[in-house]
Amino acid sequence: MSSTDSENQEIENPETQPSVAGQPPGITDAMNAACRREITVEIPAELARKQWEGIIHNYSKQARVPGFRKGKVPASIIRKRFGQEIKSDVLESLVPQHFREAVLREGLMPVSQPVVSNLEMEEGQPIRFKAVFEVLPEIELTDYQDIKVEKPEVQVTDEEVENELKRLQERQASYDPVNEDRALEDGDFAQITFKAIPHPASNSEEKEEKEETAPAEPVEVEEVLVEIGGPNTIADFSENLRGAKPGEERTFNVTYPADFYDNRLAGKTLSYTAKINAIKKKTTPELNDEFAKELSQDFQTLDALKTRIREGILGQRKHKAEHEAKEKLLNELVEKHDFPVPHSMVEHQIDVRLERGLRALAAQGMKTEDMKRMDFARLRVAQREAALKEVKSNLLLEKIAHAENIQVSDEELDKEIETLAQQMNQTTEAVRQRLAEDGAMERIRDRMRSEKALELLYSKSA
Repeated sequence: MSSTDSENQEIENPETQPSVAGQPPGITDAMNAACRREITVEIPAELARKQWEGIIHNYSKQARVPGFRKGKVPASIIRKRFGQEIKSDVLESLVPQHFREAVLREGLMPVSQPVVSNLEMEEGQPIRFKAVFEVLPEIELTDYQDIKVEKPEVQVTDEEVENELKRLQERQASYDPVNEDRALEDGDFAQITFKAIPHPASNSEEKEEKEETAPAEPVEVEEVLVEIGGPNTIADFSENLRGAKPGEERTFNVTYPADFYDNRLAGKTLSYTAKINAIKKKTTPELNDEFAKELSQDFQTLDALKTRIREGILGQRKHKAEHEAKEKLLNELVEKHDFPVPHSMVEHQIDVRLERGLRALAAQGMKTEDMKRMDFARLRVAQREAALKEVKSNLLLEKIAHAENIQVSDEELDKEIETLAQQMNQTTEAVRQRLAEDGAMERIRDRMRSEKALELLYSKSA
């Protein structure tokens, strides 16, 4: 993920509610010492007593204890029977509030989940605990306005437009049946059904080394078109199908080159049994105004289509060039500033990157059970350097946005939400409500401010 990507998710601060129990050992050791802070909190005995008594009273009203009517259970029995639950409820009701008050008094802003330790808690006594957490580092901006990056000129040649036009022409081609009684010849397309199995005689040392990737079961394919003598057709197919008529069945071997694009077949020999179902001829439409109109009502002439093709290629290249230039700009920005980064923010960004990667794999058809077998420990290590750079980049951009007094208006935020709603195919109101419930509105505004800061740097970098 890059800060120059319009689909980036903003870096979200982890939860900052104190967690009192169940912390994994050594979690505080993982914090960045330079960003680590520790405070001691004391909750007055009187406040603790009132909370304790109130929770005991609620338990007395609700608890069902054999031998006592509901609402009539003595407090002493409640204390004995539900002591641990009451203690947990007291902590959950008091610790977060008093932790927040303490960090506000200290002028601190946690960016990690605080870890509570050294808890002292007895009924009738003050509650004392320590909380360890991470805060944002102090960042001193230096020479960020002096960063220069090359902005290459982007062009599109006539040949490139013609190649794209030919690709569209090929996509619109039709395959018409040949009704005359004749055999397959070069230029024809054979409509075949086939079954393929690994060749039993292919037992060379090379085969043994690659056997794990060879098809283990026969592969059966219905109704596929194979061009006879075509530049992209394996020669063995053309040689063995040429001269066949519809209804014929042929058995032959195909040896795939070692550099074949599909690694499962590269260097392998497969035995095919193919039945020719029909002979077809390829017909490509003529490149004229009618062709352009067939593609879309937006085009009335072939020249209009060519103009749109040129604009499309040019737009893609400009976007790519700008993206690469901004990446270089961010790399230089990060290199100019050396500061500690909260461990929790890096870990969170790794989570974001992995989650995005898994969504992409799922969209490509990877099954959940296959994902579960992935080595996530290794994947986390592989993502760490990029995640660290992203966190640093975003912290610097936030700092620059503040220094440059960059703002995002309500109108701009509304437009961004409308865009998100269109991408998600939902109503603007529904997306706005969900973002508000998740507390994400300000995060989006902050992300937009950072994007504006990057755009400002880019505009001054020529």
